[in-house]
Amino acid sequence: MGKKLEPTLKAFHWKGVNSQGKKVSGQTLALTEPEARETLKQQHIQVRKLRKRSISTWTKLTQRIKGKDITILTRQLATMLSTGIPIVHAIKLIADNQAKAEMKSILSQISKGLEAGTPISRVMQVASRHFDSFYVDMVATGENSGNLAGVFDRLADYREKQEMLRSKVVKALIYPVMILLVSLGVTYLMLTTVVPEFESMFRGFNADLPWFTQQVLNLSAWFQQNGFLSINLFILATFGLKVARQRSFSVRLYTSRLVLRIPIIGQVITKASIAKFSRTLSTSFSAGIPILSSIQASAKTADNLYYQQVIQSIHSDIVAGTPIHLAMRQADAFPEMVLQMVMIGEESGTLDDMLNRVAAIYEAEVDNTVDNLGKILEPFIIVFLGTLVGGLVVAMYLPIFNLMTVIG
Repeated sequence: MGKKLEPTLKAFHWKGVNSQGKKVSGQTLALTEPEARETLKQQHIQVRKLRKRSISTWTKLTQRIKGKDITILTRQLATMLSTGIPIVHAIKLIADNQAKAEMKSILSQISKGLEAGTPISRVMQVASRHFDSFYVDMVATGENSGNLAGVFDRLADYREKQEMLRSKVVKALIYPVMILLVSLGVTYLMLTTVVPEFESMFRGFNADLPWFTQQVLNLSAWFQQNGFLSINLFILATFGLKVARQRSFSVRLYTSRLVLRIPIIGQVITKASIAKFSRTLSTSFSAGIPILSSIQASAKTADNLYYQQVIQSIHSDIVAGTPIHLAMRQADAFPEMVLQMVMIGEESGTLDDMLNRVAAIYEAEVDNTVDNLGKILEPFIIVFLGTLVGGLVVAMYLPIFNLMTVIG
């Protein structure tokens, strides 16, 4: 069976009559037509004509739900439930003050489901893909224990820490990528605009050019002839890799492992993956979710496919009766310190506490690495730019220096 497609946000253009009998018209954003009609009914508008239209890309971007929106919703629910406000009332209050149309629609679905007597975990699971299995399992645990406020508070803490960690990793990736792109752009401009000017000047020397200068001129000529083609091929290769990753599991796994081997950046992603695994496992386990289900949740929330596979192998070994720390050791993807702390946590019955400490340690290491990334990469950047740009400058001035020597 194929995966059920989630409704997308649409624009409904309508004409009708308001409560004063005046003809009115407008546009309503909603996921389904019945929802659009219900919204207009609440505004005391009798609909005479309703047409569905696709929405613009800008509207999609501004009205689309992001992970941060779910985190804010979770924190709001935790705060309201802790003050004794009933869950249905809390959902309606949040919906009334919600700016995004898609979030309003989803909260409306949740509210109706709750009023019909459906458990909130099941309603959330059906309402949106943004409430993943980990989120739903946590909420179900809170329902069963009668501590929804505590579970939403724990979920909010977890999501806020994960978003902070993700932003740190993105920050770590942006810096070197921007430096690389700027360097390549400057080199391309020099080879296609500056170097040709020198080449026309060198023709007047009527002398043999140094080998290094000649190679740079050859490279410049090649870029002038094939530069546009090279850029197009690079774009096509990038697009091809993206398609290959979407269609091939082995390609996704290979590139996921390859990323972890990149100097410095790979270490940041590895530490972030270990921190996320530890935080997810600790949060779900301490909420009362069985350890096997907790590990499965950790695998599903892992951002790196290689670590997803590693966590799945740990799950299989634990099912076969292997202790957690031994299953993690056999996976050969965790540092010795992590293995030792998990072993101590297992033997002392404080596994959730130890996993929280592991997560805190690695989150702090990611923070420290990203904060000092400029200092760490600065020597490599200086050498790279010096070799790239400096080499081109030397190649252009070498014949002039030789000519001055001959004249002298």
